[in-house]
Amino acid sequence: MTRRLSTLLAALVPAVLLLVLATSATVPLVAMGPGPTYDTLGEVEVERHGEAETVPVIRVTGREADETTGSLRMTTVAVRDRLTLVDAMRFWMDEAQVVVPRDQVFPPDRTEEEVEEANTAEMVGSENSAEAAAYRHLGIPMHARVEDVLPGGAADGHLRSGDILRTVDGERVADAEAVVERVGAYGPGEELRVGYTRNGREETATVTLQPSEDGSDPDKGRLGVLVGDTPADGTDVEISIDPKVGGPSAGLVLAIAIIDKLSPGDETGGASVAGSGTITADGEVGPIGGIRHKIRAARSEGATEFLVPAANCAEAVQGAPDGIRLIEVSTLEGALDALEAATGGGEPPTCG
Repeated sequence: MTRRLSTLLAALVPAVLLLVLATSATVPLVAMGPGPTYDTLGEVEVERHGEAETVPVIRVTGREADETTGSLRMTTVAVRDRLTLVDAMRFWMDEAQVVVPRDQVFPPDRTEEEVEEANTAEMVGSENSAEAAAYRHLGIPMHARVEDVLPGGAADGHLRSGDILRTVDGERVADAEAVVERVGAYGPGEELRVGYTRNGREETATVTLQPSEDGSDPDKGRLGVLVGDTPADGTDVEISIDPKVGGPSAGLVLAIAIIDKLSPGDETGGASVAGSGTITADGEVGPIGGIRHKIRAARSEGATEFLVPAANCAEAVQGAPDGIRLIEVSTLEGALDALEAATGGGEPPTCG
């Protein structure tokens, strides 16, 4: 009897160890699937000073915001890390999820903190581009404003966030694009006079341009600031999004939401709309990742229209859920025209 028990235990121990490892040890895989969506025309809960507060996703100051109807959702991809083998198998069997090597999301040569910082920077850039594209569409006169100053950069100690840039080497600059173009005409080591307004006072700073940190464009000097466009009439937009959300793909939806808030009428026509896409200051829409996950997330929230960058259309139509129309867009103007057609009984351009 004792011999049989010993034999049984000898057989069970490896199985138990394997079970423990399968349910506790992590594997180098991540699962990607539909993530949270945010109605950019609505409100979001944020934490300020240690307390939860509900605020508009897009808050307008300097002018009265227009009333909006319907919903306009930005979409995200949920990434689940530190999976056990059991977790990975469960997600692998879920058709809404994709299991991929962890290195595809978190490159081995970068820390998680570095990846998160890069994603946050892309989100900030996306917000700035969305604002600029919206203001240009509405024909609002602009000023170039310093959004951030790179520590140790050429402008560190000379310029501050909030400064309005007026001139670069004596030449007036109308917007952020003009600043980048003008500074790029000078090389590293050259001195440059920058005229700006701070707290209503006109000031001038002389800075010595630096080379780029990564060595790209060695002939172009760097001022070391992030510059965005701000309306000259005092209109301002504050965007509040969950700080965990990163990347550049919210640009298109944010631009449309800003336009809806700053102009009469409803860009959504009262419908439930969602979308994704990068955007440039001049309104060009670019491709994004995780399009199929984002469409699923939008449909689960009741969206009936989804704005898809043209370059993502082929992927978007694969396994798309029923009840949601995939609208193909390549520019901000095209997206607005397509929405007008879609919500007015017309036929917008669609994927597939």
